[in-house]
Amino acid sequence: MIVEDLAPAPVRRRAPLVALFAANGVSVCGTMMTFLAIPWFVLETTGSSTQTGLVAAVELIAVVASSALGGPMVARFGARGASVLSDLLAALAVLAIPVLHLTVGLALWQLVLLVAVLGISRAPGETARSTVVPELAKLGGTPLERAASAADGASRAAKMVGPMLAGVLIAVTGAAEVLFVDAATFLVSALLVGLFVPGVHPDDVPAKRGARAYLADLRAGVGYLRKDRLIGAITLMLMVTNLMDAAIYSVLLPRYAKDVLGSSVALGVVTGVFGGAALVGTVLYGWLGPRLPRWPVYTLAFLAVGAPKQLLLIAEPGMFTLVAGFVAIGLLCGAINPILTVVEYERIPEAQRPVVFGVTAAGCAAGMPVGTVLAGLSVDHLGLSTTMWLTGGLYLVATLCPLVFRVWRQMDRQGPA
Repeated sequence: MIVEDLAPAPVRRRAPLVALFAANGVSVCGTMMTFLAIPWFVLETTGSSTQTGLVAAVELIAVVASSALGGPMVARFGARGASVLSDLLAALAVLAIPVLHLTVGLALWQLVLLVAVLGISRAPGETARSTVVPELAKLGGTPLERAASAADGASRAAKMVGPMLAGVLIAVTGAAEVLFVDAATFLVSALLVGLFVPGVHPDDVPAKRGARAYLADLRAGVGYLRKDRLIGAITLMLMVTNLMDAAIYSVLLPRYAKDVLGSSVALGVVTGVFGGAALVGTVLYGWLGPRLPRWPVYTLAFLAVGAPKQLLLIAEPGMFTLVAGFVAIGLLCGAINPILTVVEYERIPEAQRPVVFGVTAAGCAAGMPVGTVLAGLSVDHLGLSTTMWLTGGLYLVATLCPLVFRVWRQMDRQGPA
């Protein structure tokens, strides 16, 4: 529940919004570093794409589970508390991996357990930080579309810096050592939110009502998806595209970098350049977005992001062409998240946001563990190129949905249909 100190004030206070964006950016930077460092660590120590996919799948299964419970947790314990605890848990889980590896040794089952804890920690913090953006935007006198673009811009910047930093550090120090830096990013995020983002007062925190209340909240979130067909359609589409993205970033790109590019630095550059271009696209949308129709921009951007990226990788065009292609695709990609964020803020009532955001996050992530496991098995049995053709084809089918189904036209209409 957002309380009185987040209500519009006569004097604008933008520091809490800036602190929230900075914390989210630092936390996402840490997450992107784990996405690169942990798969590379598993590939180095085992040489198996199947085991790489398995480790990634365990983390993502935990993300799905924590997403389902993240909304009710934020609703009860407040956005600041949920975000800080989430980042502290992530820091401990990430720090334990290199400490064990460099001292007594790290078994596969221990790594699986730690990445499961890491996955559990992710969703409540992300849900907490996203739910308070509208209130902090009002507090700072910032238009919602610009605040949504700025929030996504901070995330995009982190997605640019995180892979590049991880790629260079892996080459210089090794994959395990990178995770010390990664743990520090989560600690910084916890400090920023704890010190500068307004929290809830103890009297305003709802009582802990037990498991039945959590289940009731989850049912309410699922019921909202059935009632609002556009939000339901967005969740289903992102479930499929995130399945493909998990396969690409957790299994296919690390294997591609190892077999084709031959360098973790090259992987960091390609991934980071894409994130940087997406950041520029987000900034451009923050400037032009209020004057653009959402549905056509969203449809065009998603069509460019999926299958073309896979075709570019399959062609093995050389580093310069690969980077140039990822820049073009990333520019269009930058508009997707701000559009989705504004649509959700406009359509979902404030009181229901934590629960609905948690349910949609769980739905969007539900296919990701499947994607990593299937991609690992497919690469080991069918080969990298065949797997890329399959993921590219499925991505194309998913991104054609906004052209085929009329419910997507509601993106340009405020409020539930």
